[in-house]
This record gives sequence, C-alpha cells and structure tokens, in this order.
Amino acid sequence: MYAKTSLFCYDPGYTITGSCVSAIGNVTKEGNLYYRGYHVKDLVEKSSYIEVCFILLYGKKPVAEDLTEFGIRIKEEMHIHQKILDFYKGFQFDAHPMSIMVSVVAGLSSFVHSTLDVNDHLQRELSAIKLIAKMPVLAAIAFRTSAGLPIVPPQKKMGYVENFLYMMFQDPMDSEFEIPPIFVEIMEKIFILHADCEQGPSTTAVRMAGSSLANPFAAISAGIASLWGSQHGGAAEECLKMFREIKSIDNIPEFINQCKHDKAKRLWGFGHRIFKAYDPRATILKDLLIDFNQRIGVKNDSLFEIALEVERQALADDYFVSRGLYPNIDFYSGLLMRALHIPENMFNVIFAITRSIGWIANWREMMGAGPIKIFRPRQIYVGHKARDFVPIDQRDPAPGFSHGDNEDGY
Repeated sequence: MYAKTSLFCYDPGYTITGSCVSAIGNVTKEGNLYYRGYHVKDLVEKSSYIEVCFILLYGKKPVAEDLTEFGIRIKEEMHIHQKILDFYKGFQFDAHPMSIMVSVVAGLSSFVHSTLDVNDHLQRELSAIKLIAKMPVLAAIAFRTSAGLPIVPPQKKMGYVENFLYMMFQDPMDSEFEIPPIFVEIMEKIFILHADCEQGPSTTAVRMAGSSLANPFAAISAGIASLWGSQHGGAAEECLKMFREIKSIDNIPEFINQCKHDKAKRLWGFGHRIFKAYDPRATILKDLLIDFNQRIGVKNDSLFEIALEVERQALADDYFVSRGLYPNIDFYSGLLMRALHIPENMFNVIFAITRSIGWIANWREMMGAGPIKIFRPRQIYVGHKARDFVPIDQRDPAPGFSHGDNEDGY
C-alpha cells in the first residue's frame, strides 16, 4: 500500500499490528497461555524451569539425556569473570538492582568476543547458554552489592533456582545454611510462569534491538531496560504499594470507586493488553500463596486478605468486567515473592531473570528465520514546516527549558 499511495497505518502501541511471526508463546482468545503448545499450567505442575528453557529454545520437550546435557552446559557457564565483579564497584551503594543489571548484561559482551557473530548459528547457541546461565548470578551479585553483603558464588551441587536463592540469601556466618525446599519449589513455579508471554514491550524491544544485528547481550540489556517500567515488570511492586495504601478492607469500596472516576488512580494488577479474561497465571499464583501460607503456618496475611477482597469486589462490578479487566500476573506475584522474603527492589530483577529465556528464544527465532529486516516503524509528523535560521540574539526563549539546579550533581 505504501509504495503505491505513500499512506501507512497509524497504530500507537501496536494494538492491531503484528510485528512478527513466532512459534514460541501463544495467548488464546479463551485466555490460555501456551509455551510451544504446552499449557503453562501443565508446565508449572510437571516441569522444571530448565526444562522450560529447553522447550522455549528448541520447540519440544527434551529426552532425559538432552536435558541432562543442557543443564550441565548451563551450570558450567555460571562462573563470572573477576573483572565483571569489579564492574559492580562503580555503582552507587544505593543503586537500584535493575540499573545494575541493564549495565552489567550489556557489559558482558566485552568478555565474550568469540560468541558475538550473530550470523553464526553456533555462536548464537553459545550466547543463549551463557545468558541463561549468568542472569541469576548477575542478579544475586547486584542484590548483595546493593545490600553491602559479600558475594556468594554458585554451587555445583545445586539446581538453577536453588542456586539463585542461595547466592541471594546465604548467611556468611552459617556454614550449614540451606534454602528451605518449599522456597525452591515455589520459586521454580514463579520462574516458569514468567518465562514468556508473546510480544510484551521487553520482548519486542529485544527483537527491535536485535534487528539492527546488535549482539545478543546488548539486545537483552534493552529488554531489561524496557521491563523496568511500572507498566511492565514494575507492576508487581506497584500492587504491593496499592494494598498498603488501601490499609483496610473497609477502605476498598472507596478505593475502587476512585479508580473508576479518577484518572490519576489506577487499580494495579487488573487488565492486560492480551488477556481479556482471568489471567491463568494469576490463578496459579493465588493458589500457590494460599498453599504456601498453609504449609508454613501463616494465619494472618493482611495484605493478601486485602488483595482477595479487592479482587472479589472488582469482579462483582460491571465497570471492570465489561471492560475485560481481570487480575493479571502482577496482582499476586508481588505478594508471593514477599512471602518468600524477596526484597521489593528485586521483584523486577527476578522478572528479568525469568523472562530472559523468552527474550533469548525470540531473538534466536528471529535470527534463524532468514534475512533480517530492521524494525523501522513510521511516524505521523506534526511538527513545524521548514523554518528560517534565526540569529541567536533575535530568538525567543524556548518554553520547555529549565534553569533549575541538578540536585544529584551530575
């Protein structure tokens, strides 16, 4: 159409535009989520995160021998170069772990020159393994650096998820420290649930960066930066803030009413661009939290009780139901991670670890599909027409420029 008419579609937010063809993740119109054709609920109940990584990368469930070999390859790549550890020293002591992750993952490319040729199939495979292996290690180091704790290396005897929790929480004064098995079990399921969800902003950011033939570490760093936003990966943290703001079940009706009539108010964790029914991941997370609390003997979780009542009242209100606004994955994920003693500034980082396999699978799929067409959306220009250049002493002040001081001193 454009070649003949010079016209193109205006679709802000890609609401009705498909940006790619993919065989990886799929959300059906009934509201079910599939990874390579496997329902996410079945994978949560029967699989492991490493097996899900294999499925997303290679398209089917592995045989036992291949899964073992895949796990060994990942574990062998979990070591971190000493100079990367030195890189962490350059950050402010109170730097957000996501800012550290964006920088360090991009910086990995300076240590792996032998895997940066994106046109080489073998190098793409090696990059994928390295990224899967190093993401939880880099994340744990980011947390311990920001907390002023000594860095803990990964352990060969531990699995992927257990290693991450161990590297985060290991007590340097307790030589017999172990992560409770129930924590590993629940976190494994959280990892699986967050692994992929079609073309979210971060996945599309990875594809867009990758379309320029940027190296995969730079592309994944772009995904992390996109995920950081409160409308994407940061929403779980916003949900917890919302439950605390509500304070009491008695305040819920007024809060919901404000969300309906005040554009400045938002019911965080409700609604999804793709899911127009109840997000199955939210159901699973809610059930996991109920089960976890029962198993460890928690009898009074006030924030969880507020969340349950917010859900009940919102779903009884036609305002939300008629608009297809139902709980999404963020509504309960923050509560569950809080129950696992995960610091709130690590919620988004954990999302980055888990979603990185979806990013890598999408990048790998795109790179293996043939000649890459660079992502180059058009725009509707609404600015000035051609203007004359005015000498500086004849110009009016620009209305958007501020002369305020830089409080941070940078």
